[in-house]
Amino acid sequence: MKKIVKVLIAVIAFCILLIVSGCFFTVRENQYAVVTQFGRIVRVEDTAGLKWKIPFIQSTSYLPRNIQIYDLYPSDVITSDKKSMISDNYILWQITDPVRFMQTLNGSTATAEDRASVAVYNATKNIISSMSQDEIISARGDRLTQMVTDESNSDIGGYGIVIHKAQIKALDLPDDNKSAVYERMISERNNIAASYRAQGESDAQKIRNDTDRSVSVMQSEARMQADIIIAEGEAQYMQILAEAYDTPEKAEFYNFLRSLDALKASMTGEGNTVILDKDSELVRILYGLQGDMRIE
Repeated sequence: MKKIVKVLIAVIAFCILLIVSGCFFTVRENQYAVVTQFGRIVRVEDTAGLKWKIPFIQSTSYLPRNIQIYDLYPSDVITSDKKSMISDNYILWQITDPVRFMQTLNGSTATAEDRASVAVYNATKNIISSMSQDEIISARGDRLTQMVTDESNSDIGGYGIVIHKAQIKALDLPDDNKSAVYERMISERNNIAASYRAQGESDAQKIRNDTDRSVSVMQSEARMQADIIIAEGEAQYMQILAEAYDTPEKAEFYNFLRSLDALKASMTGEGNTVILDKDSELVRILYGLQGDMRIE
């Protein structure tokens, strides 16, 4: 009898423990906990901690609360000018409405990633097909990423998820088209560079011409000023001479000095001979002649 009582107590204790353990569950920081009762969602716990539920009647499903990353397979897309390109994307997505997520996607993250990848592929194809290859190359980066992200979210808004970023990792040409496109791009860049060089040379020549013209004008003005100054100086010199030799005696003395200067200049060097008139004043000076002294 005692043995049966012990077994019964043990069974009761186990049942109590099972019931108590079924009343509580734990929610982590990066989780949603969705509580359902007979397949119907009762509530969603979105704060971390120890929570409770009705055992055996209510069940709990966990969904990721943090941002998820999903890498897409590269895919072919066609531009508006019929150029083929290869797009390689990844997406950052997150569950924002756990109730709708459970109702539409049955709480499956794999299904959510499939729907998000389809939305991103369609958005990428639509946007690239509306742009030329040159426009796509110009828009690569944040602008193109934002365009794809916005259009992708318009397709998945009913699933309780949001795409934070549909990033294009690579947008390349097929291998057989790369060489031709690169050659065309190089040729275009060379043409642009040649245009810049020609414009630069034209501007440089214009600057040189303007500078040469300015220098010529300044030189002409400087020569004119120099000629004016020289003429003024010579006029002042002549005026000074006129004032200095304004009597016959002074004029005769001036002529005498000029004669000496001329004689000095003619005697410069070796082997020079000077022929003078016998009545020249220089002869009188050189030979010390006075009065009516005659020279034969």
